[in-house]
Amino acid sequence: MAVLKPFKGLRPPKDLAQKVASRPYDVLNSKEARIEAGDNEFSLLHIIKPEIDLPEDVNLYSEAVYDKAKSNFELFKEKGWLVADDDEYLYIYAQTMNGKTQYGIVGCASVDDYLNNVIKKHELTRKDKEEDRKKHVRVTNANMEPVFFSYPAVDKIDQIVEAHVKENKPEYDFVAEDGFGHHFWIIRDHKVIQELVELFKALPSTYVADGHHRTAAAALVGDEKREANPNHTGNEEYNYFLAVHFPDNQLTIIDYNRVIKDLNGLSADGFIAELSKSFTIQEKGTEVYMPEGLHNFSMYLEGKWYSLTALDGTYDDNDAIGTLDVTILTHQVLEPILNIKDLRTDKRIDFVGGIRGLGELKKRVDSGEMAVAFALYPVTMKQLINIADGGHIMPPKTTWFEPKLRSGLVVHELD
Repeated sequence: MAVLKPFKGLRPPKDLAQKVASRPYDVLNSKEARIEAGDNEFSLLHIIKPEIDLPEDVNLYSEAVYDKAKSNFELFKEKGWLVADDDEYLYIYAQTMNGKTQYGIVGCASVDDYLNNVIKKHELTRKDKEEDRKKHVRVTNANMEPVFFSYPAVDKIDQIVEAHVKENKPEYDFVAEDGFGHHFWIIRDHKVIQELVELFKALPSTYVADGHHRTAAAALVGDEKREANPNHTGNEEYNYFLAVHFPDNQLTIIDYNRVIKDLNGLSADGFIAELSKSFTIQEKGTEVYMPEGLHNFSMYLEGKWYSLTALDGTYDDNDAIGTLDVTILTHQVLEPILNIKDLRTDKRIDFVGGIRGLGELKKRVDSGEMAVAFALYPVTMKQLINIADGGHIMPPKTTWFEPKLRSGLVVHELD
């Protein structure tokens, strides 16, 4: 039984929404965030990446950075750049990419659902990143950014969302500088809100699609607050955190690719000879080659593209993890041939989201920065849900969801 809770959102006025809305904290480094915020004083980056308002050599995890997040958040409220709604609502947040629109329901998820595994995960979190986001939630006393959830599509929920979108004008409607459209509606009808709450109760689970660190931080801070409150009842706002819930059949997972600095002492011919023990290899020439299906890989090496098709016996289609192409690449190439044992810590490997295109792989190899690149066929939502339902964890850097949620269209305060 999944919890969906309406809440009193803190939102920008209509005329400021596009200026306040920013990309999530974890897709920009500090330098990129400084450039992106530029002279836009309204950007939520001043709260979620507050180091941009401090000297460039500041320690990102220093108290000064978290204090700046808090003071900037207070400033946004004082100046009316974020204003509380007059009642508890649900919201619809839709995004358009390449002519396709996906519709998510914005509401609060439950800390208990996270702790009891009703909210299912598919990735491990890193403690340092988790602690950073926990500090940010503690100091702002708010979920500044929503997490990205999915659920098995339900016709009735789709119908309610479709009817609301048809009958009401969006509160916000803009195209961001990256070309993606963002559309946002408020559901004020309490009968409709209650119907959606009840429909979510019928869902056995929801799934973290993107934002595992933010999800963990939000839930764990909520749990801390209940432990610290001797008068805790379970109804407090800190028992819930901000999430956007999308039906699984509307989401797009794109490829998440790998580039490696060296061939572990092998020549290109020697490397290809080693690969031929596990793959059928076809040279494709200088034109970009994209993987054609599961278990087919694209490789770029010394100015040429290759098709690599995994041989029978190198994977297990009856094993939720063993069938993944990231697993095949790790077990057949990265570990035995290139001696890359830990994808989280090894400095010889880097990861490139498919949103940058395969041209980015070519560029990084041609520049001499990297020796070889591999492009993978995207994971499916069905694979993700099977893995999460089985209590398994995906290898690092397996899924890349696009478009990313914009932060700042609505904020959830914890009291």
